[in-house]
Amino acid sequence: MSQFVPPYPPRHARPLSPAKLLQLGARNFLAIWEDKAFEQQLMSMRLLSRRIFICNSPDTVRHAFVTHNDAFERKSPQMRHALKPLLGDGLFISDGETWQRRRRIVSPVIHASRIGEFAPIMVETAAEAAARWSALPEGMEIDALKEMAKLTAEIICRTIFGRQLGSEHADEIVEGFSDYQRQIGQIDITSLIGLPDWMPRVHLPGIRRSVKRIVTVLDEIIASYRAQDPANREIAVIRRLIEARDQVTGEPLDAEALRNEAAVIFMAGHETTANTLAWAWYLLSQAPDVEQRLHAELDATLGGRAPTLEDVPRLVYTRAVIEETLRLYPPVPLLAREAVKDETLRRREVKRGSLIIVVPWLLHRHRLLWDDPDCFDPDRFLPDAPRQPDKYAYVPFSTGPRVCAGLAFGLTEAILCLAALAQRFSLRLRPGALVEPVCRLTLRPGGDGLPMTLHARAGAAHWPGAAPVEAAAPPPGGCPFATP
Repeated sequence: MSQFVPPYPPRHARPLSPAKLLQLGARNFLAIWEDKAFEQQLMSMRLLSRRIFICNSPDTVRHAFVTHNDAFERKSPQMRHALKPLLGDGLFISDGETWQRRRRIVSPVIHASRIGEFAPIMVETAAEAAARWSALPEGMEIDALKEMAKLTAEIICRTIFGRQLGSEHADEIVEGFSDYQRQIGQIDITSLIGLPDWMPRVHLPGIRRSVKRIVTVLDEIIASYRAQDPANREIAVIRRLIEARDQVTGEPLDAEALRNEAAVIFMAGHETTANTLAWAWYLLSQAPDVEQRLHAELDATLGGRAPTLEDVPRLVYTRAVIEETLRLYPPVPLLAREAVKDETLRRREVKRGSLIIVVPWLLHRHRLLWDDPDCFDPDRFLPDAPRQPDKYAYVPFSTGPRVCAGLAFGLTEAILCLAALAQRFSLRLRPGALVEPVCRLTLRPGGDGLPMTLHARAGAAHWPGAAPVEAAAPPPGGCPFATP
């Protein structure tokens, strides 16, 4: 059992002043929490002119995001204004009739029933990444975050636009999204001081350049796809979006809406899964017992061949590793909504315009909801675990009507990619590297990325290959690794 290491950033002994909270929050939302926040169930505060309620228990999460979702359906002003230049009225930040109409069109296109169409693209792209890694010298240093971003960007681009068009433009779109995220403001002071929502927000020239770069590429790809002979068009998400019709009105997406939804799917399908896989590599590098059990399952189940969609139900421990990674490092660690009407929450009055926030970073590490909450322990997600996670205490993809439409896609992609690469390679954190989780819209390793050295597994077969090996016994009880 490893010695417990407090999570990073450090937790404060007492609540921060509004000025300090705004200062730290602008750099990293994860740096603002006091220690008591990891055991409280409902918190409230006033920040400038806004009243903020933080739901930090299963019943308050269920109340805000499920049973009373109609009162809290609108995304927060910060989220809407941060992403509107890029996503327009896309599904991720729209509300009301626009959200309902887009959900009816988009959800069937990326529904779990479509995973069979997407899985081969995931596996073939992961195989290309494995081939690229095999050509590198043993022990070479790579940035695991950049490598996973390249992998998931290729997957989502090929999924949305087809293999040819997607592969041609993946890197350019990724660079545009990364530039945008680095520059976007993390706190909407205009809303916090009470100025109206319709007041325009001022964005830096660099943000406008990033948006123009992404929009131009997306428009070019969509135009190229439309120009193809319909009989020869590859089946891809963009084709289904073009052909989709609203089940109620019968109307298709117009050109701007089509581009906005393509941008939403790319952002959600690339960034979050890339971060999850990067964090998984980091955690595995610090937990040799967990890594050994993962390798044993992959060897026994796959025997050196490429994974398939049919293998996913059998990769029980691989899935548990991904789910535990999502618990410790939820891709979107802060889910904020705005009250659209007066409501109550645990008998507290919530006025229209108040902010309602669910913070997976807190909820997933809550001392009353999880055993050893700061410990990396995939066993808690195994089917025979003595204590199953509460569905409203574990919300890496949100919950309720606004649950991520690509949940099945993202989870399947992470499992298949980790299985494809981990059966052949191990990654080791560069000695002395500081790994700092930072939230800028999404939770990713801050600083210089995630520097790791690449190592081929001893005896690992290239596809197709080896006979299965006997699975290793689970490690003794206790926490194999406490996250820093």
